[in-house]
Amino acid sequence: MQNEIMTIEDVAKFLKVSERTIYDWAHKGEIPCGKLGTSWRFKRDEIESWVSRKLTPRIHSAKPLPREIKSILTPDRCIVLNTDGKDKILNALIDVCSTLPGIRSRSELAEAIFNREKLMSTGIGLGIAVPHVRLSGVKDIGAAVALNTTPIVDYGSLDGLPVQIVIMIVAGRNQHSEYLQALSTFASFLKDEKTRMNLISCKTGMDVYALLGAGS
Repeated sequence: MQNEIMTIEDVAKFLKVSERTIYDWAHKGEIPCGKLGTSWRFKRDEIESWVSRKLTPRIHSAKPLPREIKSILTPDRCIVLNTDGKDKILNALIDVCSTLPGIRSRSELAEAIFNREKLMSTGIGLGIAVPHVRLSGVKDIGAAVALNTTPIVDYGSLDGLPVQIVIMIVAGRNQHSEYLQALSTFASFLKDEKTRMNLISCKTGMDVYALLGAGS
C-alpha cells in the first residue's frame, strides 16, 4: 500500500517513537508530510524512503576508507549465538564491548545502546542490524559482531525482515567521520547476498572473523 495515508499516530507506531516526536518533526519540516485542514498527514512510501535514507549508511567511494574491518574488530568480539530476542543479542554484544578501552562501565554502554534503540530501530534491512553509539570516554572505534543461528523476528527492521547479523559499533564523541566510515565499510561488504549467506553459515566466532577480515 505505497500510497497509504498515515496519521501522526500511525507514523509514531511505525517508527516506534512518541506522537509528540512525530509532531515536532512535522512542525520543523524534518519529515515528509503535509496538512489536510489542520491535521498532519503522511504518505507511507515517503516515510519509508525517509527512514531508509536516515538508517542506511552512505558509501563514499570518492576516497578510500581509512580503516579496514580488522583494525576495529578482533576474534574475541565475534560470537555465534542462538538467542530468541532482540534484547538478548544486544546484551550479549554489550557484554563483549564493555571491555573496550574508554568504556567506564557496562551500564553506561547498555544505557546508550538501548536509548538509541528507543529513538529508532537499528535494523537496516536484509537481515542486518547495526546498533551504534558514540561515548565521550572512547578514543578508538571498536566493533563486535554477533551471528544468530535463528532469525530474530522482534528486531523491528526497516524492511520488516528478521535479523541474524548484528554489528555493534562503539566510537568516541569526536569520531563522527570515522564512525560513518566504519558503518559504510560493513554496509558495503554485506550488500552482497552471497557474502551474507556465507556469514550466516559460520559455525564459530573465528569463522565470522575470518570471513569479515577477508572482505576488508
